[in-house]
Amino acid sequence: MSRQRNRSQQVAWRIFLNAHALITKRVDAALLGEGCISYETYDVLITLSEAPDYRLRMSELAGATFFSNSGISRRVGRLEKEGYLRREGCELDGRVFYAILTEEGKAALHRAWPVYEKVIEEEFAKAMSAVEARELSRILKSVVTKIDGTLAGEMTEEPRC
Repeated sequence: MSRQRNRSQQVAWRIFLNAHALITKRVDAALLGEGCISYETYDVLITLSEAPDYRLRMSELAGATFFSNSGISRRVGRLEKEGYLRREGCELDGRVFYAILTEEGKAALHRAWPVYEKVIEEEFAKAMSAVEARELSRILKSVVTKIDGTLAGEMTEEPRC
């Protein structure tokens, strides 16, 4: 790999991280400022809301969010106490646990969405044209597919409990 290409990739990576940090901090501040759930909570709940039957294995949930396996266990424990989700074991395998979105969790997402949407529209979407948005989507889909083989939100079929 040429030195120039490597440098360009490093710069792109740093800009990507900076953009992500900026927008997520603004979303979090807006959500909390309106008395909604935090961005981290939103991330977990929205991931579950997009899963079949509103449920994922704990390891799947960790893989689809910004949490490690141990971090997701702690977060799920807190969210379970708050009533946003519940944990359920697998009858066939005692090592497997699922996180399942509750009605209260769905309601919290519903309350948070208008705030989240407003920040995305005002801070992210207005920063680029429709053509730029499609190009960014194309590039990020390519990156995700090359790294993981799937796109976020496209669950791979695994044997279920």
